[in-house]
Amino acid sequence: MSAVRDLPPLNALRAFEATARLGSASRAAEELHVTHGAISRHLRALEEALGQPLFARQGRGLALTAAGEQLRDGARDAFEQLRDTWARVARGQADAPFVLGCPGSLLARWMIPRLERLRQDLPSLKLHLSAQEAPLDASLAGIDAALLLAEPPWPGDWRVHELAPERIGPVLSPRYPGASKLQQRSPQGLLSEALLHTASRPQAWPQWAALAGLEPAQLRYGQGFDHLYYLLEAAVAGLGVAIAPVQLVADDLASGRLLAPWGFVTTPAHWILAVPRRASGPQADALAGWLRGALSDD
Repeated sequence: MSAVRDLPPLNALRAFEATARLGSASRAAEELHVTHGAISRHLRALEEALGQPLFARQGRGLALTAAGEQLRDGARDAFEQLRDTWARVARGQADAPFVLGCPGSLLARWMIPRLERLRQDLPSLKLHLSAQEAPLDASLAGIDAALLLAEPPWPGDWRVHELAPERIGPVLSPRYPGASKLQQRSPQGLLSEALLHTASRPQAWPQWAALAGLEPAQLRYGQGFDHLYYLLEAAVAGLGVAIAPVQLVADDLASGRLLAPWGFVTTPAHWILAVPRRASGPQADALAGWLRGALSDD
């Protein structure tokens, strides 16, 4: 590449542009918070590189030469365009939504019912929710963070905020046939039930059974569903006994739409907010703090 296409140092151009605009090296030094000597050195360096003067002494001030006027016009336009572009980019970043990805079941059963509270508590966070059903890649491409129920280890590209341990338990509707008798029995009574289950959390029933002192191989399975959301809607409809994290059924338990006679047990999984390490920042930290508090309330 030819040397004539090289740019002079940016600091030297800033010193020149300020001096040309203000008509004084001293005033340029004040504006740029540098010494008068630094401005003079920058101007000399530009003149030496060009092989011609940019300023001429005029009384106690400075006057631009023809070359100086030409460079002033170009530098002024370039700096104004750069300032405008910077402002647009900064505004765009400030106005851009924070994209939170999470599985549809978490989105529908937990996040959306608490969205208004989140907006009131974090009014500056412009949140956009994105349902993520496919397994997330390590880069978390297309989103700023992900709210998940997951077990470690985590990908090395993630910065993980652990929000709450996962606690799961069987739930059923009061409308389920035999619910009044079943809820008076020990967990052993569930071995005779055809349990509702979901393909998205196949380990849930076996984990619960082992933690409850039951033999997972003795469990009997009935209707299956693709997603946890559908599983819980089936339980609310009285179609059987489902297994769920406590936070996803907290509202149903409070309203009496679902019962949890055997309580909940803690699994190795956690509610987490996963953030790409490349993009971690104050918005993610604020959201993690809010989510941690909201989950503890449930």
